[in-house]
Amino acid sequence: MVLARWSPAAVEYLVLSDSALLLEAPDGTLTPVLDDRLARLPRSALATDALVDANLRNREGGFFTAAADPAVAARAVTGALPRAGVRTLAALTDGAARWVEKFGEGDWADCLALVRKQGAQALVDRVRELERADAAGDRAFLGRSKTHDDATVVYAEL
Repeated sequence: MVLARWSPAAVEYLVLSDSALLLEAPDGTLTPVLDDRLARLPRSALATDALVDANLRNREGGFFTAAADPAVAARAVTGALPRAGVRTLAALTDGAARWVEKFGEGDWADCLALVRKQGAQALVDRVRELERADAAGDRAFLGRSKTHDDATVVYAEL
């Protein structure tokens, strides 16, 4: 889950679970805002979705997701920046973030550049191509529990 809102004074954000928010400053510096609790889990703990659901979801030492319990939104990564310090933002669900996190096609700056130049749909299309080409999950070196995941991108220039 990613939420962002802005006013003339500030950009406020909330990131929970496996989504990503990219914040670009006027000088081009990029700050990815991530909730890394899921990534910090031992790979063996993520062997099956059932294990994740039973032992790790919405528990200390695990990860938090509002889909299972909306009250855990209070556990999200939150913050605020001066509005003048943010020129662009991009919110990505985990399916779209796979381009960086699972397939290693580039870093977050490359991802933002792709979205800026070719649009959000281009990123989603590339992720889907990579997923189809790697149906067995061999190339996704960080593993993945399902072939496809929701892939949504919101891009805003402030």
